[in-house]
Amino acid sequence: MSTNAEQLTRTVRWLQVYAALMTIALAVLFVRGGTTSNGDGVLRAQGLIIEDEAGRERILIGAPIPEAANRVRTDDARAREAWATRYPDPDAYMGYYQDYSHEANGMLILSEDGFDRFVVGDPVPDPIVGRRIAPSTGVVINDAEGLERTGYSVKVVNGYYRVGLGLDTDRVQEGLILTLDDDGLLGVIVGTGGDRIHLGSAPAGHEWTGLAEAFQGLMVRRDGEIVHMMNFAEGN
Repeated sequence: MSTNAEQLTRTVRWLQVYAALMTIALAVLFVRGGTTSNGDGVLRAQGLIIEDEAGRERILIGAPIPEAANRVRTDDARAREAWATRYPDPDAYMGYYQDYSHEANGMLILSEDGFDRFVVGDPVPDPIVGRRIAPSTGVVINDAEGLERTGYSVKVVNGYYRVGLGLDTDRVQEGLILTLDDDGLLGVIVGTGGDRIHLGSAPAGHEWTGLAEAFQGLMVRRDGEIVHMMNFAEGN
């Protein structure tokens, strides 16, 4: 478990360094790009699109990010081809897809094929499998098919701030989560679906544990049922 914590720490640090480098690069880009007509040294724009040598949109910057013909997420036909066929009823999936948010205030990097690969924003777009439980501010990294594989975020859930780092499987299921909620939830969750290990703590009655009492320790679930638990919370 300590190895997982060390890996999570390194991942967070890498994301922070990457975001910092991208911020510096953007600052240099804007400074080199020119100044406003009033000569105050500030370049003002609602959006910016960076193209590669083949003329494909590759970097979108704005509040919100500008539309791009090369982006799969905002092309229903390409979205259906890329993702709807993963489901038994593609039409039903596309019906849900219409309610997903594809916007971001920040910066988005696209692959050559137009898939979202990296985004930093407030908020970031929804994953392609459903809406987020709340608007998320942070960083998202996707695989080559536009499927979210990791993200670092801050969001407000049920009136409380939640800070989290998630690592996802190729089925866009959270396989490893590091979370800290202002309502008292804290810990590392390993596993997918109903098979999970939770090392951490939670207040009494929290939905993540399903326990009437407070929790502090280790909980193992198999098919959604608790098969092993060590609870060291006061009063247990």
